Amino acid sequence: MSNCCTPDGSCNTNAEIKTTYKVEGVGSAHCQGVVAKAVGGLDEITAVDVEIGTGLVTVTTATEPGEALDALIARTIDEAGYDFTGRVAA
Repeated sequence: MSNCCTPDGSCNTNAEIKTTYKVEGVGSAHCQGVVAKAVGGLDEITAVDVEIGTGLVTVTTATEPGEALDALIARTIDEAGYDFTGRVAA
């Protein structure tokens, strides 16, 4: 069964997978905007939400992010000047 299918076998082609990451240094609206713009610019990302203070970055994708996308997000955040610390457990 793929990510878009429900337990009853019906499929939702508009699946949205939300994954949350932790980023250090997001302490202002400016920082929030920088991180959101950097991560939101990635092709795989359909939406991004960055919380000021907590540094939680929630991305929405059409499919479950794997190691390659995690690494791309990490590199993008690091290049934007912030410290990527990893996925937040669900």
